[in-house]
Amino acid sequence: MDPHIKAMIDEQAAAAAAQPMPPLDALPPEMIRAGYRMQRQAQNQNAPKDVEARDLEVAGAEGPIPARLYTPAGAGPVTPGLVYFHGGGFAIGDLETHDGHCRRMAAYAGCRVLAVDYRLAPEHPFPAGHDDALAATKWAFDHAAEIGFDPTRIAVGGCSAGGNLAASVSIDLKNDPARRLAFQLLLYPGIWPDEETQSRKDLDGPVLTKAAIAWFDKCLAAAGHPQAHRANLGSKAEVAGTPPALVVTAGYDPLKDEGRDYAARLNAAGVKAEHVEYPNLVHDFYIMGDVSPAVEAAARETAAKLKAALG
Repeated sequence: MDPHIKAMIDEQAAAAAAQPMPPLDALPPEMIRAGYRMQRQAQNQNAPKDVEARDLEVAGAEGPIPARLYTPAGAGPVTPGLVYFHGGGFAIGDLETHDGHCRRMAAYAGCRVLAVDYRLAPEHPFPAGHDDALAATKWAFDHAAEIGFDPTRIAVGGCSAGGNLAASVSIDLKNDPARRLAFQLLLYPGIWPDEETQSRKDLDGPVLTKAAIAWFDKCLAAAGHPQAHRANLGSKAEVAGTPPALVVTAGYDPLKDEGRDYAARLNAAGVKAEHVEYPNLVHDFYIMGDVSPAVEAAARETAAKLKAALG
């Protein structure tokens, strides 16, 4: 494991041993969100400052939802665009937790990034977040001229649960001739496969624990829903015809096997998909920019691939 990341994890483990936290079910969701926001913001203070960030509203499935448009320094009136969905198990995370990461993607890829603050479970159970992600992506196409997106070079992306949303939107839009996605950026995506992968069985943390995954599943409440296939992107997901993809996984992440397998399924279906694994890193690493130089290096490599894909 990256030594800087390991030092952070050891420090957190010592703090947790000294003052144990109650189970997630015993805490109100807003308290969990506030703690996550505080932690991740503190770990990502040194992202590029010369990126313009403008808060706005975009269409959600049941009304306007918040979003943030990132424009890199020196950008022309029109650039490629990335519609981005934050991670957090569909229950936590927001525009602030992933602000530094979005700034890096905008600055290093030279594209505008539209970060979407979709509705969260459990207050808004499945498929609210998926519906918002789809509506917001359609909005980005339909308002491309207003936000400086080149409508022929729009990608969708996300990390963890946000990667699930991005993959799901890619499937939803694959037959929409007016809204042709150019790329999907799936960063340690949660695929929710048919069967428990070996990495989910073997790894209980760091960062993403079995208890957290179970709590996220309970909050989302997708199991048994008629549209559960939009979140459970297992072998029955109709991935043929979706845009080219970059799938990034981390070596110390319970989700690594499903990300790897999803990239393989995309390729088997005729979708050009590249899989990159960072064997020394952990889940959520993109939003730990101040913890290790390895995060900055990975962000630059990922953004370079995004830039090349969008031309």
